[in-house]
Amino acid sequence: MGFMVQVQAYLVFTTNYFPWLTIIVIFPISAGSLIFFFPHRGNKVTRWYTLCICSLELLLTAYAFSYHLQLDDPLIQLVENYKWIHFFQFYWRLGIDGLSLGPILLTGFITTLATLAAWPVTRNSRLFYFLMLAMYSGQIGSFSSRDLLLFFIMWELELIPVYLLLSLWGGKKRLYSATKFLLYTAGSSLFLLIGVLSIGLFGSNEPTFHFEISAHQSYPAALEIIFYIGFLIAFAVKLPIIPLHTWLPDTHGEAHYSTCMLLAGILLKMGAYGLVRINVEFLPHAHSMFSPYLITIGAIQIVYAASTSLGQRNLKKRIAYSSVSHMGFIIIGISSITDTGLNGAILQIISHGFIGASLFFLAGTSYDRIRLVSFHEMGGMAVAIPKVFTMFSILSMASLALPGMSGFVAELIVFFGIITSQKLLLMPKILITFVMAIGMILTPIYSLSMLRQMFYGYRLLNAPTPPFFDSGPRELFVSISILLPVIGIGIYPDFLLSLSVDRVELIVSNFFLESFQK
Repeated sequence: MGFMVQVQAYLVFTTNYFPWLTIIVIFPISAGSLIFFFPHRGNKVTRWYTLCICSLELLLTAYAFSYHLQLDDPLIQLVENYKWIHFFQFYWRLGIDGLSLGPILLTGFITTLATLAAWPVTRNSRLFYFLMLAMYSGQIGSFSSRDLLLFFIMWELELIPVYLLLSLWGGKKRLYSATKFLLYTAGSSLFLLIGVLSIGLFGSNEPTFHFEISAHQSYPAALEIIFYIGFLIAFAVKLPIIPLHTWLPDTHGEAHYSTCMLLAGILLKMGAYGLVRINVEFLPHAHSMFSPYLITIGAIQIVYAASTSLGQRNLKKRIAYSSVSHMGFIIIGISSITDTGLNGAILQIISHGFIGASLFFLAGTSYDRIRLVSFHEMGGMAVAIPKVFTMFSILSMASLALPGMSGFVAELIVFFGIITSQKLLLMPKILITFVMAIGMILTPIYSLSMLRQMFYGYRLLNAPTPPFFDSGPRELFVSISILLPVIGIGIYPDFLLSLSVDRVELIVSNFFLESFQK
């Protein structure tokens, strides 16, 4: 009898019946809530405990994905479906496919490094680390939910931790930027909730929030456009798409750099993921109608944000505007409705997740040393902190899409996507490509001028400041850990593309099928 129970337990643990995704989603926030039982003064214990939770979660995710996932299967896998609230058909539905695989692994990787980056935080550290772990759960929940209402709840779970992390551990104008962030994102969430409820309640007496049912439902043309605009506003704030981007520079300018890593690395990517997952999959007719306008906005965004970045005098705000500029490529890739473009957009999501997070981390570590943010006061830092200078230079090159780095591959694939797109005629294609090329010329200008203003010249050497230390082993470890995947993806992007290529093919073929039927 005992032997049979052991065999059954073994079979459950090694087959797909084991609730891997539920554990992956719930583990960080439930383990994080134990932090408050730790001694008040035990900063060291709290740090190591959080780091262990994040590392364990990342290993668990990697194990579940490598042993229980068929990578060449475009359908939803590791599906879990439990009835949560009987009263109104609310299910706990989780499942992943090629689209959500990359962002979930990126979330695990960046959050683990962000907890390591947050080592210097000593004030009220228990709450700080708990909020980071709560964000971790919310992000993975958003990427893996297969139920519209659950997706909305996970999306909201993200909001409060970011607000608190901003308002408690930010810079001088932290309350202003935290309130601005909350107003923007809560306002956009209202559109998301209305959209979710409208789709869930459409055409049936029973509310159905199931992704699969909603994805195969057809809506009247006018209604589909209204749904599309609602979801687009919700995701445009998170992504951000101009003109809804103004919360981002303020938020990044004031937040602690470990929070910035999570914001730039993962939070912005949730907007892009939502755009693909809901707007593209659920509302294909409206998407094919709006896509030329979105491509135009994406091209304008690349140039506008790059030229605005050049005028910024604050280091973090300059990097924040560069993030907005890079998001333009994701918008163009998603709107091109081609296999190539959509794959390029997903690759850019992952690539910018690494590069954006690393630049904010390095900006934060250099701020820790010199306590300056304005370019006017910087200069000549290369002699004093050569390791930070080296890492900053390499990752700035990655940001400006140097061949051999991940940014180059992603942007090149998006270029191919827009050229092969059937949504645009030849002249608009040439125009859009030309505008994108101008953006790619502006990127090196602001990246290299940032390096010049920070690290070259003589200003700091002559100033009567105490000598400061170069980056220690912890900071070097974080920088190199992010640099390796950036170079790895740049040299062999096929590894990441192979995850999403089948799913993307399925989405794009649905487009042509639907337009053909229409």
